[in-house]
Amino acid sequence: MRLMIVDDSALMRRMLSECFSDEPDTEIAVARDGEDALATAREFQPDVITLDINMPKMDGLTCLAHLSEVWPCPVIMVSSLTERGALATFEALELGAIDFVAKPGGTVSLNMDDVFEELRQKVRGAARARRMAKNPPTAAPPPKPRPKPATPARSSTGTTGTDLVMIGCSTGGPKTLSLILPALPADFAAPILIAQHMPNRFTGVLATRLANACAIQVQELRAPKPLVPGCAYIATGGMDVELATKQGQLFGRPVPASENFTWHPSVSRMVASAKSHVAPKRCVSVMLTGMGDDGAAEMTELHQEGARTIAENESSAAIFGMPHRLIALGGASEILHANQIAQQMTEWVNGATAGRTLECR
Repeated sequence: MRLMIVDDSALMRRMLSECFSDEPDTEIAVARDGEDALATAREFQPDVITLDINMPKMDGLTCLAHLSEVWPCPVIMVSSLTERGALATFEALELGAIDFVAKPGGTVSLNMDDVFEELRQKVRGAARARRMAKNPPTAAPPPKPRPKPATPARSSTGTTGTDLVMIGCSTGGPKTLSLILPALPADFAAPILIAQHMPNRFTGVLATRLANACAIQVQELRAPKPLVPGCAYIATGGMDVELATKQGQLFGRPVPASENFTWHPSVSRMVASAKSHVAPKRCVSVMLTGMGDDGAAEMTELHQEGARTIAENESSAAIFGMPHRLIALGGASEILHANQIAQQMTEWVNGATAGRTLECR
């Protein structure tokens, strides 16, 4: 693997290089700013780039906009864990970066070893995805057909009787959510609960940016809230989210992150908690791009009990890990390109009812 590290701080370049120093199959090049990065990328031809945002001469966002012309490859932003850093990070994701790692201590972080494992996993995952894109398997058998649960009959109110939609995503998730949620109608007839692997401060910015682009309402779930149809709730970064009921009303509530789960907010914990409060046949689960298998077993179990499930397909997933695991377990009702997911969700959830005014509480 050829890895290029771009940061204006010599200390940060050294620390990030040390993250991969024990991996003999990794060749590393470094660059001190955006201009240097473009020149180095032409010569070094990296498989993956880690890119700082705040740099002299040419900042990370400007560099990212030019990299696709110079040397297209996966880019992981390494940004400060601040509100300003979060805003810039989402601009980077919109420009084509596939993911980010937040510096835990600011622009120059002396405790970068706290995120070394996360950085290694994301860089390795990006490199694998690039290899698969360049060398797709030629003899992979087609997926075996799986029985699909019957679509519930529409009720007299014109909906299919869906009480909850759950979405799980990780690497590449913000970009995919920005394709799906704006394509949903304002009268989408179920609440949506989203577990996107992300640190605190970033989920609030994500919710705000999506809210500005969507007909449905989007908000961060920072306190227990009743889940209202036509609203999407993004679990607070760095925590987990669970379902609860009170007087027949479905609630989402943030809870402290559990050490039993690797990634947070945990998709597994969210989906598992739904079983106690929502009938599987009244659930829709969607697994989007991301590394690992978070939530795959729980979504499969829910699917086997009647839930309808969607797995994002390999051609649109930035990282095919989480949806691939759901498919491998036989837990996907449909395997769809990201551009098709909103339509399928709407067909499953909405009936004849349209034009209602819905407000999140």
